[in-house]
Amino acid sequence: MKTLFIHQNFPGQYKLLAQSLAAQGHDCVALTLRVKEATTWNGVRLIPYSLPDRAGQNTHPWVVDFDTKVTRAHACFSAARELRAQGFDPDLILAHPGWGEPMFLKDVRPKARMGIYCELYHLTDYPHAGYDPEFQSGDALEAALRIRMKNVHNHIHFDAADAGISPTKFQADTFPAPFRDQITVCHDGINTQVSRPNPDVTLQLQKHGQLSRENEIITFVNRNLEPYRGYHIFMRALPRLLRERPDATVLIVGGNDVSYGARPPNGQTWKQIFIDEVRGQITDADWDRVRFLDRIPHDQFTMLLQISRVHVYLTYPFVLSGSLMEAMSCGAAIVASDTEPVREVIADGETGELVDFFDVDGLVDRVSAVLNDPDRRAALGEAARAEMVARYDLQTVCLPRQIDWVKGLAAF
Repeated sequence: MKTLFIHQNFPGQYKLLAQSLAAQGHDCVALTLRVKEATTWNGVRLIPYSLPDRAGQNTHPWVVDFDTKVTRAHACFSAARELRAQGFDPDLILAHPGWGEPMFLKDVRPKARMGIYCELYHLTDYPHAGYDPEFQSGDALEAALRIRMKNVHNHIHFDAADAGISPTKFQADTFPAPFRDQITVCHDGINTQVSRPNPDVTLQLQKHGQLSRENEIITFVNRNLEPYRGYHIFMRALPRLLRERPDATVLIVGGNDVSYGARPPNGQTWKQIFIDEVRGQITDADWDRVRFLDRIPHDQFTMLLQISRVHVYLTYPFVLSGSLMEAMSCGAAIVASDTEPVREVIADGETGELVDFFDVDGLVDRVSAVLNDPDRRAALGEAARAEMVARYDLQTVCLPRQIDWVKGLAAF
């Protein structure tokens, strides 16, 4: 079977699936912007395509996003036509539509079956919009119209795609009927053999010394430190948390960019804005126990989770972070926000502790309670690990389901 993969950051969510299909003898090709020359990655041929230079134009701000997606889609369409002229006529197209690339691929190969990765459909009402009043500004009705425009490309993909796959029920349920009925819920999978408990682990951090499970470690992780992932809430909890936990070391991992939501004003970073907000409430001695690690290699990240006594995870009702599930797989005790995507993987009091997203004092209370109770902490970590192995293990659960989904799509 000839399979064409499309993902702006290939392999992205297709990493194990693409390798597995190639290993089974399928002819797999990926169109990507990530390479400049054709090459092979784990049996998958990577074919570069490029975006055209474009003159500036007056574009309504609500359609700038769609204009960018159409530009990518046109470039990908042209590359797919060239592939077909060279003899690669895919039977199956597996694509992430988030950046627009697969919009016109069925026009190149109408008989191909196309499955799309359904990450999120942007909803205009609460709680997906207006969840955090602190960061709402401008005309709410106009904001809703802008969000609707961000979904234009989704509806074009719905008409072209034969099926979808989504990592969580929460994410799948954001998509409207009737396409929701065509979406299979199957997580990308957690490598529980890599993300696993290690009682003997030590972590040597440059400038921060050596840490182990003997230390009281509290961890907080975002891809980028920003409000969508509750960074502001966690920072506001720090002054009291540090006072009540005089032996704790707080490790904060995350970059300075913005992954979701609005950028901070005046060229600032969300990281620094909330440091500035709370720093005056924290003594120098306590601040020395707060360590910002920016982004670290994955092997160090795994060790960080393995030494964590309490891992704090906060999020708006949004895409669930893989870091939460890796922390659970490592056996960390979790204190997380009581938001819908989190409730899908954490049962309050069983596999973690849930607290209202905005309840700063409640967050401190829960973290301290878990730290004060070693038996409770161990039970939460063991149950979290068991949940990941049973329902989200990459090799035994998720990858086989993904392959079955691909087979069903191809055989329809």
